[in-house]
Amino acid sequence: MGLTIHWSFRSKTRSPKQAREKIAHLRGRALDLPFEQVEDIVELIGPDCDFENCEQDDPNRWLLIQAGRYVEQPLREESYSYNVAPDHVIAFETLPGDGCEAANFGLCKYPVHIEVDDPVRPGQRQRIRTGLSGWSWSSFCKTQYASNPECGGMQHFLRCHLSVISMLDHARSLSILDGVSDEGGFWEARDVQALAQEVGQWNNMIAGFAGQMKDWFGDQFVAAIADFPDFEHLEAKGRESS
Repeated sequence: MGLTIHWSFRSKTRSPKQAREKIAHLRGRALDLPFEQVEDIVELIGPDCDFENCEQDDPNRWLLIQAGRYVEQPLREESYSYNVAPDHVIAFETLPGDGCEAANFGLCKYPVHIEVDDPVRPGQRQRIRTGLSGWSWSSFCKTQYASNPECGGMQHFLRCHLSVISMLDHARSLSILDGVSDEGGFWEARDVQALAQEVGQWNNMIAGFAGQMKDWFGDQFVAAIADFPDFEHLEAKGRESS
């Protein structure tokens, strides 16, 4: 829970070489931005692309979790969701800054079909189409908690959020950007002041909610917003506005 940027990439190319070149250009842009960390490009093929084959401490685990896609299969009055692991991954991880989630960028090739357990006939398998063609990617990055004063406050949050946006601008220039949903509203408005006000409102709202959860569940309820040194102030403002 927290202010997040979501994005998706798509390329019609069938060439791994061209997909690789696009991601290399994108990583080059990342190196020019004030990211705290930019990892090397990871290229994986076959079973190594499936996060379920990773150890818990595998450094690529979160990247591969995000690389997975889901397909829905309507059946009678039910709808079933299945994970689709890629066949080929070309991607890299960045860390925009302290308090921010990792931001992963890449392109993946997915299988045309997958085999799954038949939900109607136990013990049997069925083959379903994924509908995933070409090279694509879908990911997100929660930037809100970069606004924690102990991480650098509003200036630090803006640096992290705007760095991710700059990466998406560059993806658009490479003709691979498919869509963006920026809960901070900056992608559409390009208004830094409005973005700062928006994350402030999110901090108040989530602090108020976290305070209520702590009232009900005690210290077993854990929330990143509670780590803010001004949490009680934010909580009070959030409760006032709820």
